[in-house]
Amino acid sequence: MDPIVARLERIPLSRPHFRLLFQGGLGYTYDAASSGVVAFLMPVLATLWALSSSETGLLGSSTFIGYLFGALTAGYIGDRYGRKVVMMVALGLYCLATLIAAFSVNWWEFFALHVVAGYGTGAESAIIAPFLSEFVPTRQRGRYVGVVAGFFSFGFVISALLGLMAPIYGGWQWVQIIAALPVLMLLVWRRTIPESPRFLLSKGRREEAEQVVSRLEREYEATGKTLPPLSAATSESATIKPARQQGVLRNTVSLFAAGSRSRMISASVVWLVQTFAYYGFITWIPSLLVDRGFDISKSFTFSLLIYIMMVPGYFTAAFLNDRLDRKWVVAVYLTGGGLSALGLAFASSNGAILGAGMALSFFLNGVYAGLYSYTPELFPTRIRATGMATVSAIARIGAILSPIIIGDAYSGLGFGGVFAMMLVVLVVGVLVIIAFGVPTAGRSLEELTEETAAPAARVQPGVG
Repeated sequence: MDPIVARLERIPLSRPHFRLLFQGGLGYTYDAASSGVVAFLMPVLATLWALSSSETGLLGSSTFIGYLFGALTAGYIGDRYGRKVVMMVALGLYCLATLIAAFSVNWWEFFALHVVAGYGTGAESAIIAPFLSEFVPTRQRGRYVGVVAGFFSFGFVISALLGLMAPIYGGWQWVQIIAALPVLMLLVWRRTIPESPRFLLSKGRREEAEQVVSRLEREYEATGKTLPPLSAATSESATIKPARQQGVLRNTVSLFAAGSRSRMISASVVWLVQTFAYYGFITWIPSLLVDRGFDISKSFTFSLLIYIMMVPGYFTAAFLNDRLDRKWVVAVYLTGGGLSALGLAFASSNGAILGAGMALSFFLNGVYAGLYSYTPELFPTRIRATGMATVSAIARIGAILSPIIIGDAYSGLGFGGVFAMMLVVLVVGVLVIIAFGVPTAGRSLEELTEETAAPAARVQPGVG
């Protein structure tokens, strides 16, 4: 193992890691709040600007459209210029666009600004998990990144609470301002974050990487504790060699090279079916229930309880990430989501609907805690951000298509048929992750990604 990586790995989970956790996690909170509040603003803005159903639908898709393009570009920028620059610029872009959107004078202006805000959230969401995974000791990486992803749930709860203001005169503008202003404080705080030492090593910037690790070591020792001894596997001969600079197309092609192809395809399929089911549920459940004669979905309490169940969903899965292994956490929670969808298909009372809906929210959000930990581990440092970003962008296709497909399917399949279809989709995800998923718990990033190298490259220890 490279000596600098070995020093990074031996730092126990402590204050510097927790600071990074909150700096990254709060970004996820604002990302979720940004997309969540749009759902609560849509009815108000549709009335304010006399929007047609298609115009209202476009407003609902604005964040997802921006997210798709933000995720696609963030990976390449993160792998070429650094993870930190993406985290700073993306958050600033989201903040500025969200704030200006509060003063929109028509729906088109609001739509365009939310596409820009979505670009920022898409870029940031794709970069935070790979960035933080490169700092954390192997034995705790799954739980740590899963907890970071759990901050998404806080954002959705905040969006539900902010949604109470939307119907008030001028309330939609205050929702936008409140969603943007706290981000300014996070931007100032984030100025202190270090660049990933693993990224710096992949670019041959060993002196900078050494400075970052030394700073983390000093922070740990300042607590009065002593660092553990270096691993016996540390070796100067295992020094990480700088990766050759590649363009965006070559980076993307590398994801489908012989060693990475099955990982890339299987991860993309699981993300796609999970996001399809998740956003299909979030988008359509209120309308489908009302159409079937159940008014519970109109209540704020129903929405709030669905969002609140995201919190234990994320954090229980994060707790299990290092115990069951990430692939099995994803498989178990996908299975739970499928059974919950089946429960909704046969629900015949408000209580049954609420219980099945809360269970579905719990399990589908738990899947994300597993996926955000699992996906960055599949790719070498030189293309880790590109891999995570590409998979994330593919997942957004599911978010964009699911409301359309479910809307069309409902007329032919009915209420039960829609959730039966969701069950089938989730079963596909379970089968794919079980058959092709790679066990990652307890294995260093370098060990995991050396398997993807060409045979000739494996003779150079430490290349990642």
